[in-house]
Amino acid sequence: MSVNAIRADEKSVSTGKIKTLLRLFKYLLAYKKEIIFVLIIMAFTVAISLINPLIVKHAIDVNIAERDMKGLVQLGVFAIVLNTIFIFLVKLRMYIMAKISNTVLLTVRQELYSHIQKLSFHFFDSRPIGKILARIIGDVNSLKDVLSNSVTTLIPDFITICAVVAIMVIMDYKLAFAAMISLPFMIIGMWLIQTYSHVRWQIYRKKNSNLNAFIHEDLSGMRVIQSFTAEKETAAAFGDLLTEHRGAFVKAVVLSDALGPVIDFCWGLGMISLYYAGVKLTGSNTVQIGTLIAFGTYISMFWRPIMNLSNFYNQMVTNISGAERIFEIMDTEPDITDENEVINLPDIKGFIRFEHVSFAYDKDTQVLKDVSFHVKPGETIALVGPTGAGKTTVVNLISRFYDIQEGNIFIDDYNVKDVSIESLRRQTGVMTQDNFLFSGTVKDNLRYGKLDATDEEIIAAAKAVNAHDFIMKLEKGYDTTLRERGVGLSAGQRQLLAFARTMVSMPKILILDEATSSIDTHTESMVQQGIEALLKGRTSFVIAHRLSTIKKADRIFVIDGGGIKEEGNAEELLAKKGMYYDLYMAQFKNI
Repeated sequence: MSVNAIRADEKSVSTGKIKTLLRLFKYLLAYKKEIIFVLIIMAFTVAISLINPLIVKHAIDVNIAERDMKGLVQLGVFAIVLNTIFIFLVKLRMYIMAKISNTVLLTVRQELYSHIQKLSFHFFDSRPIGKILARIIGDVNSLKDVLSNSVTTLIPDFITICAVVAIMVIMDYKLAFAAMISLPFMIIGMWLIQTYSHVRWQIYRKKNSNLNAFIHEDLSGMRVIQSFTAEKETAAAFGDLLTEHRGAFVKAVVLSDALGPVIDFCWGLGMISLYYAGVKLTGSNTVQIGTLIAFGTYISMFWRPIMNLSNFYNQMVTNISGAERIFEIMDTEPDITDENEVINLPDIKGFIRFEHVSFAYDKDTQVLKDVSFHVKPGETIALVGPTGAGKTTVVNLISRFYDIQEGNIFIDDYNVKDVSIESLRRQTGVMTQDNFLFSGTVKDNLRYGKLDATDEEIIAAAKAVNAHDFIMKLEKGYDTTLRERGVGLSAGQRQLLAFARTMVSMPKILILDEATSSIDTHTESMVQQGIEALLKGRTSFVIAHRLSTIKKADRIFVIDGGGIKEEGNAEELLAKKGMYYDLYMAQFKNI
């Protein structure tokens, strides 16, 4: 398995940490009352923490100096009660913020997932599913601490720093200056570290995304890996991705962790400066011992919030890249959207008209060139031609999974761009050769075609495609639980269930894209009867390489080179001895 495509890092655009952070904080505005309550709690806890050094100062300089033991005991009891309240308030604050942050994460993940479901096929064509999963799960989880600590750390610690500086300056401005003499060194160190740290964490997120993509693809293709005994090669590729992942993490975390030692160094330098100045001043009897001890506590209260803020900033730099990746997807607009003032497509008869339609998936590859045709209600059109000729593209355009570059497509004289996408696809049933079955019961899977379908409608659809008999032979019939992708069922059985699911919706336009490719000849003969009954009265498009399945089609379009090369029923096209004749003879010459 080649991992070059997975190893290629996703392109991302940094929108700025402050802008991203403000956008993230908007989610907290939905919890204004709770956050105001938390801020009130934090005001009490900050006040208590600022009072504690003053209690120590009073105890030493007044109670102990004057040998007032009664006052010292009273002061001690007051301090114990005060700090018991402090502990309770801190726990309450943590509980409330944890609840808020987890609820916000749920909201962000739901919005992201809902938005991804609206994105066009181009979005999913351009990236592995694992990389999308990394954003929905890993990147969203990374925001938890940033959301919680933004309120519980950023605001109280900033207030604490300002209050401590004010108190120290009021108590003794000389000692205050000595205590903060190392502050410029910390500012320079933080600026240098943050400049490079954010880039490294962005790289790490991309490597983590690559790893998720590989694991998802590897597990999905395990049967192929084991069939070709490619376990060693796959394990080696996984090891390479792990090495890149680890290397990116180490580079990022080494730089981020340098912030702590820088602050510790500045903290220590400030303490040395404080006590050096304190000893000089104490010797001249201008500073009391209690004041000096209180200053030592305050300087710890000054640097500890700075350490907390730096850790928060470090955490923000680490995880803000995850927020950028989330908002990048949220800002991705779907390629296919409803035009202004669209209408709901009413119940249709099934007229379909292509007028000079041209389409390309990219600028360099044009798939359809000036294609025109019309289809009557109830008519069955078979599309044949070599692989890559554009057969599936034609039916994808009918459902407007892609938008054409030139021309127009009409359904019952309604331009598909003038009707809502939901009302268009609700009347179109699509069944492909790769039909996904979800984890859940058989009944749940069939009801996916019409969420409000009754049990009777589900059973009728299953009977129509001859799936009812094999369903009833399952352990619990329609209530049998299926594993993801219908593991445990044969390919034909999975195809029959998918066909029944499409039929539950009773579409006015039916699209069968290689719908019988996984069904054996015996099963096909059983299904064919149901297909014929269900095609009756519906406009249908059938894509098939197995030409025996389209003999009864009203018309056959032979598609090649971006256009319709031949058109007619099977007998007419065979008589022409053109492309269809060549395809037919190539397929049946050995029979």
